[in-house]
Amino acid sequence: MSIVKVIEVMCEGKTIEEALNSGVQEASKTVKNINQIDVKWIHGSVENGKVAKFRVNAKISFVVEH
Repeated sequence: MSIVKVIEVMCEGKTIEEALNSGVQEASKTVKNINQIDVKWIHGSVENGKVAKFRVNAKISFVVEH
């Protein structure tokens, strides 16, 4: 039987994809067996009338090793 643990992260990037990738890359420095990321919400920061960056709150799931 597998046990899955979930951590919540906040990540930032110029695109939503970049933000998600940076969150997974940073979490993978200390967490192994990451298998999923679920987005809770997305915020965009606006500068000079354009979206400059995205902040994403997400949950990262990983399998716990026995």
